[in-house]
Amino acid sequence: MVAPSFNEDGSRDLSIIHIDSIICGAHLLPIFGTQLIPRGLRFYDSLDVYRGFHVNRFIDHHAFELAS
Repeated sequence: MVAPSFNEDGSRDLSIIHIDSIICGAHLLPIFGTQLIPRGLRFYDSLDVYRGFHVNRFIDHHAFELAS
Protein backbone atom coordinates (compact mmCIF):
# COMPACT_ATOMS: atom_id res chain seq x y z
CA MET A 1 0.00 0.00 0.00
CA VAL A 2 1.16 3.54 -0.75
CA ALA A 3 -0.29 6.83 0.49
CA PRO A 4 0.32 10.53 -0.21
CA SER A 5 2.75 12.36 2.06
CA PHE A 6 1.94 15.72 3.68
CA ASN A 7 3.96 18.41 5.47
CA GLU A 8 3.12 19.62 9.00
CA ASP A 9 1.05 22.51 7.58
CA GLY A 10 -1.14 20.12 5.53
CA SER A 11 0.45 20.88 2.15
CA ARG A 12 1.61 18.05 -0.09
CA ASP A 13 5.17 16.85 0.31
CA LEU A 14 6.63 17.28 -3.18
CA SER A 15 10.02 16.36 -4.60
CA ILE A 16 11.72 16.61 -7.96
CA ILE A 17 13.34 13.39 -9.12
CA HIS A 18 15.68 12.89 -12.06
CA ILE A 19 14.13 11.20 -15.08
CA ASP A 20 16.90 8.57 -15.07
CA SER A 21 15.71 7.31 -11.66
CA ILE A 22 12.29 6.23 -13.04
CA ILE A 23 12.29 2.51 -13.82
CA CYS A 24 8.67 2.13 -14.96
CA GLY A 25 5.18 3.46 -14.32
CA ALA A 26 2.98 2.07 -11.57
CA HIS A 27 -0.62 0.86 -11.80
CA LEU A 28 -2.36 2.19 -8.67
CA LEU A 29 -5.67 0.81 -7.43
CA PRO A 30 -7.52 3.12 -5.02
CA ILE A 31 -8.60 1.85 -1.63
CA PHE A 32 -12.29 2.67 -1.91
CA GLY A 33 -13.61 2.21 1.61
CA THR A 34 -17.34 1.98 2.37
CA GLN A 35 -18.64 5.24 0.85
CA LEU A 36 -20.00 5.60 -2.66
CA ILE A 37 -17.73 7.03 -5.34
CA PRO A 38 -18.67 10.65 -6.12
CA ARG A 39 -20.68 10.85 -9.36
CA GLY A 40 -18.57 13.60 -10.93
CA LEU A 41 -15.20 12.07 -10.07
CA ARG A 42 -12.70 12.16 -12.95
CA PHE A 43 -9.64 9.92 -13.23
CA TYR A 44 -7.27 12.87 -12.90
CA ASP A 45 -8.69 13.72 -9.45
CA SER A 46 -8.05 10.24 -8.01
CA LEU A 47 -4.77 11.14 -6.30
CA ASP A 48 -6.54 13.98 -4.46
CA VAL A 49 -9.68 12.04 -3.47
CA TYR A 50 -8.35 8.71 -2.19
CA ARG A 51 -6.10 8.40 0.87
CA GLY A 52 -4.31 5.19 -0.10
CA PHE A 53 -3.56 2.94 -3.05
CA HIS A 54 -2.54 -0.63 -3.72
CA VAL A 55 0.25 -1.10 -6.26
CA ASN A 56 -0.84 -3.67 -8.85
CA ARG A 57 2.22 -5.87 -9.14
CA PHE A 58 0.36 -8.28 -11.46
CA ILE A 59 0.02 -5.75 -14.32
CA ASP A 60 3.01 -7.31 -16.13
CA HIS A 61 6.03 -9.47 -15.38
CA HIS A 62 8.37 -6.46 -14.97
CA ALA A 63 6.18 -4.95 -12.24
CA PHE A 64 5.89 -8.33 -10.56
CA GLU A 65 9.68 -8.72 -10.45
CA LEU A 66 10.18 -5.19 -9.05
CA ALA A 67 7.44 -5.38 -6.40
CA SER A 68 8.14 -8.94 -5.23
